[in-house]
Amino acid sequence: MSEAQTTTSHEEIRAWAEERGGRPARVESTSPGGILRIDFGEPEENLVGIAWDEFFRIFEENDLRFLYQERTDDGSVSRFNKFVERK
Repeated sequence: MSEAQTTTSHEEIRAWAEERGGRPARVESTSPGGILRIDFGEPEENLVGIAWDEFFRIFEENDLRFLYQERTDDGSVSRFNKFVERK
């Protein structure tokens, strides 16, 4: 797998997601400050779309970093991402 990178830059996160057709979301069964996800429009019944402002508010309140991959080993655009605690 190609190297993963991390960032806390709101601009980088939003650009990465939008380049891949992703939109900000959170897991529905969690509280309003719940678990964040990038929604790529694939069937996931438990995701609720939210505005970028709310997304980044939750991101900062939970002191998160965005772990992501630009390309896969074969050079394809990757959608691998994960939210992890800042350390």
